[in-house]
Amino acid sequence: MSAPNQEYIVITGARENNLNNVSLRIPKRKITIFTGVSGSGKSSIVFDTIAAESTRLLNENFSMFVRTFLPKYPQPEADAIENLSMAVIVDQKRLGGGSHSTMGTITDISPIVRLLFSRIGKPRVGSVNLFSFNDPQGMCPACNGIGRSLGVDMNKAVDMSKSLNEGAIMLPDYGAGGWELNMILQSGDFDPDKKLSDYAADELDQLLYGKARKVKMDFAGKAMNITVEGALEKFTNKYIRQDLKAKSERTQKTVAPFITEGTCPSCRGARLSQAALSCKVQGHNIAELSAMEVGQLVRVIREIEDPAAAPIVQSLTERLQHLVDIGLDYLTLDRETDTLSGGESQRVKMVKHLSGSLVDVTYIFDEPSVGLHPRDVHRLNELLQKLRDKGNTVIVVEHDPDVIKVADHIVDVGPHAGRRGGNIVFEGSFDGLLDAGTLTGNFMKRPLQLKRDCRQATGKLSVQNASLHNLQDVSVDIPTGVLTVVTGVAGSGKSTLINEVFLGQHPDAIVIDQSAIGVSTRSNPATYTGIMDDVRKAFASANKVNQGLFSFNSKGACENCQGLGVVYTDLAFLDSVKLPCEVCGGKRFKEEVLAYKLDGKSIAEVLEMTVEQALAFFQLKEVVRKLQAMSDVGLNYITLGQPLSTLSGGECQRIKLASELHKQGSIYVMDEPTTGLHMSDIGHLLEIMNRLVDAGNTVIVIEHNLDVISQADWIIDMGPDGGSRGGQVVFEGTPEQIVREARSITGKYLT
Repeated sequence: MSAPNQEYIVITGARENNLNNVSLRIPKRKITIFTGVSGSGKSSIVFDTIAAESTRLLNENFSMFVRTFLPKYPQPEADAIENLSMAVIVDQKRLGGGSHSTMGTITDISPIVRLLFSRIGKPRVGSVNLFSFNDPQGMCPACNGIGRSLGVDMNKAVDMSKSLNEGAIMLPDYGAGGWELNMILQSGDFDPDKKLSDYAADELDQLLYGKARKVKMDFAGKAMNITVEGALEKFTNKYIRQDLKAKSERTQKTVAPFITEGTCPSCRGARLSQAALSCKVQGHNIAELSAMEVGQLVRVIREIEDPAAAPIVQSLTERLQHLVDIGLDYLTLDRETDTLSGGESQRVKMVKHLSGSLVDVTYIFDEPSVGLHPRDVHRLNELLQKLRDKGNTVIVVEHDPDVIKVADHIVDVGPHAGRRGGNIVFEGSFDGLLDAGTLTGNFMKRPLQLKRDCRQATGKLSVQNASLHNLQDVSVDIPTGVLTVVTGVAGSGKSTLINEVFLGQHPDAIVIDQSAIGVSTRSNPATYTGIMDDVRKAFASANKVNQGLFSFNSKGACENCQGLGVVYTDLAFLDSVKLPCEVCGGKRFKEEVLAYKLDGKSIAEVLEMTVEQALAFFQLKEVVRKLQAMSDVGLNYITLGQPLSTLSGGECQRIKLASELHKQGSIYVMDEPTTGLHMSDIGHLLEIMNRLVDAGNTVIVIEHNLDVISQADWIIDMGPDGGSRGGQVVFEGTPEQIVREARSITGKYLT
């Protein structure tokens, strides 16, 4: 099977986390896919062993000075790791970057567009810098290149149906008898009993926006010159043009409701100076091109015939085409990176690497199919193959059967999670996996079953005329008392419809998403779910001592490490080192606390238990209920004391789900809950969703996974495509009906 000159990455005796002395050979310049249930040890091999060692060795080539700024990677627990090449890790971490980081800047496409305008734009305005909103020469002076500016919220500031005496100006300082209102009335320019809606345009403009002017007024028999300004003008000068943060907290709270962020009136959101916006290519200025969807932008760029721009046009079309090929044709270059989903972020990073010229690199992907509709998975596969064909080693951690199919080599890790995992249960080809009898192999062979017996709705929650982002005047009824799955290709408007419009109208809904649930090293599953409170009480009553002793954040903390379990040693200009605390041995508690036992176990031993072990150990009703909920969502393998900061997005979502399971009569909204879940765990997740519905809840799930879609009571399919070609409801109905709907892309994949 393998060519005689095939090279391998060789791992011997890997013991990181739950790995049981694993040895394996990964073929170089091939696509190797790691599969297995959540917690089986896939990430321990790929990220904690291969990627960590590769990065550590690479970092050792830098000077001492540079290394002090780099993240610290300890040497992985393994006897030997051989034949590594440089690793490029393409993960699902969201692309942050704030308002100045856009899709164009992160993919390095915007600098080429700026170059294009500086070379062939008409009229000529000058250098490349003039077209950058991050450069003082190019940014709009009014908003400093952000495109947005603060202004007064007119709806909250002024009531046009009232007169001044009736309280038409609702800003602070303008209440009845207030000094500011008094000055306006004293000026004698305005009828205090006339409704503002009856004011002439110039009169209203003077009242609200009038510039400062001196007016003679009579105060206690004395004539005085008083400065009078329009109400909104004065408020803007006092609270918006000056730094509001410099004011007292009380003032900030008082005025904040009247301030809103709107489009900058000078550049109308384009972020650039008027000179830059006057320069055009093919009849469009740079802001208009950046606001075009990538699919349309490619066509405009291809029409440029100026020979001076030929190399720029070629480079631009190639990079933009990569975005189209991976299914991101609905995005725009001015889209801020922190608004991209995890899956979109990962695909944008992939495009960046495709444009690079590095070869013989190990590319490591973490579930790249996340957020991809089944229709687009082939595009991802083609990208992985392109990277391999350039001479790179591609390693992928993945659960999606359609991605697993393109592997040259498959490593199945298991057989189960946590302590019952950590072994290689299969290595070989895709066909070999199907016959291997492993959990992954067996589930790959299962046919898809469409739900026939669908529940009937008990009512409906309506969304009317939604037009946010790409939604095209969408009105849809979401049934209550059933399991509704919202589907559609990436960029079709699913998240906008549910996470923004629907949740905006139903803020009391329980949202279970993939955002982190705590980055503190002091919070863990036991504290997050509330189990720790009951455990501390049980230890305290069994030993007749204060329950504060059983908290590593309180009286029981080891004094040497303050309950952290580790000690950070700062070595001046060298890397700081994290070492287990030598006093408590990483257990976090004082020695005397560890002497207290509950049914033969110390508090540290309880925190080292997995959810599965804790279920067998505890009899306390409330603790068992919470542990069972964690077990039900497929988190059997995590330990009670594991820091929450080490959990993946999918694990965060499932632990939230576990802590919200006991409610009734609620609306649950879940955003791609199958992220990070093995096929065998999706059945458990569906059981939980069904249990929630049976208890009288309404469950709404945004999902691409066909197993979940096929088991819905009701499907809302968005589309027909992404971006401007999406934003409509293509189908509403049951799984059996969607298969017959010609317009639905999703329906084709359920047959």
